[in-house]
Amino acid sequence: MKICLIVEGCYPYVVGGVSAWVQMLIRRMPEHQFILVSIGAESKQRGQFRYELPPNVTELREYFLDEPIAPAGTPGPARPLTPAQRQALSALVQGAAPDWPRLFELFGGSRPRPAQDFLMSPDFLALVQDLAESSGRNTPFKDLFWTLRSMLLPALELLRCPVPEADVYHTVATGYAGLLGAKFSYFTRKPFLVTEHGIYTREREEEILKADWVPGYFKPTWIGYFRALSQAAYRQARTIVSLFQGARELQIGLGAEEQKCRVIPNGIDIGRFAAVPPPDPAPHPLHIGAVLRIVPIKDVKTMIYSFHRIKSVRPDATLDLIGPCDEDPAYYQECRDLIRRLDCPDIRFVGRADVTRWLPELDLILLTSISEGQPFVLLEAMAARRPVVATNVGACREIIEGADDGIGPAGRVVPVMSPAAIAEGVLDISRSPAQLRALAENGYRRVVRFYQDKDFLAAYRALYREAVQNENQEVSRPWQVSALG
Repeated sequence: MKICLIVEGCYPYVVGGVSAWVQMLIRRMPEHQFILVSIGAESKQRGQFRYELPPNVTELREYFLDEPIAPAGTPGPARPLTPAQRQALSALVQGAAPDWPRLFELFGGSRPRPAQDFLMSPDFLALVQDLAESSGRNTPFKDLFWTLRSMLLPALELLRCPVPEADVYHTVATGYAGLLGAKFSYFTRKPFLVTEHGIYTREREEEILKADWVPGYFKPTWIGYFRALSQAAYRQARTIVSLFQGARELQIGLGAEEQKCRVIPNGIDIGRFAAVPPPDPAPHPLHIGAVLRIVPIKDVKTMIYSFHRIKSVRPDATLDLIGPCDEDPAYYQECRDLIRRLDCPDIRFVGRADVTRWLPELDLILLTSISEGQPFVLLEAMAARRPVVATNVGACREIIEGADDGIGPAGRVVPVMSPAAIAEGVLDISRSPAQLRALAENGYRRVVRFYQDKDFLAAYRALYREAVQNENQEVSRPWQVSALG
């Protein structure tokens, strides 16, 4: 089977949970061929791979949001928009439900209109004027013009991407990757699957609400725009996968059809951690570890503040930060500066390392992220019989406490951005080696029962097989290819 896997902002350029998931999926399915379509933010990432591509990746197509894309067909004449095309574009910039087939045909068909041509045309100016006279009455016209232009440009450019031939199209996000997957499926009439590790619409909403570069009066516009992109993927997809039940409910709340949505948890190779000994039962200094990238979404600063509090009670405590430090050099330096200001010793930046070699030295794993899907780091810690303390994001509560499975907690769930509560959680579970061992055993039992890689891989093999066998079902074709005016 030939599978086109579409990724955004991760593999093969960035180390992390989603990238590790992609690598495992491809490598552990050698019977299938994979065409990899990777969308990156900046063209300077081209060829800068952090992963070795498995041999069953037969083709890699790299697209970047900061450069133009060669069109799939010969550019068509710059004809004025039809009323239907104008309405579809208007709906997109207003965060409504656009007629995506018209936009697919206009910007990504056999005679695509160049995005730059449209964005410098009277049609685009009229679109901006219409919005200025309706919902944008209190917005400076110049700001509205350039905001809409910067908003539309990457999506309209991506629609120009040539369609790879595949049996199944599978995107590991909605957003821009989901938009491409929907377009590919629309033109080929082949099945399309979506897997969301985090809920893309919610993640973009959180970023935009916090962003300084987006004026307050444009925040709803950007949020609605990303919601519209996600709707393209939700509507075209045959199956929409999430990692845990709470995420599935969010997808349905955001407009995904309930009958399309299913849960497939992440899985890990527990045998990889079989040689890790259980925590030392004798009293000893407290050794905390965190496996993470040093980037803002992991909220390393809150972790440092939390450890500063822990040190006031457990002066013998140490903290090792295991993972890359070079993805956001400015943030990494801010973390180092914070450690110096707090005069908080015994924090070590380890850098990239084999976590199986570090886990024997650790008593527990700490995670303070402000956003997560279903973190591999928690599953790996539990497979190594290490208790965990994690913020209440994504699937962390379900992983640590279980979903009425009768096993018991594997650690503590704590509030986001709360150094006091995080420190209290760490200190509470580490009061005795016996308690650490009991929590660790609960975690091991849970990961063995629910989070093994063999189950995850079997589920996706079945999903691909089912998609191809049932590709003629109407549910996979909400839109028909036609010559749209």
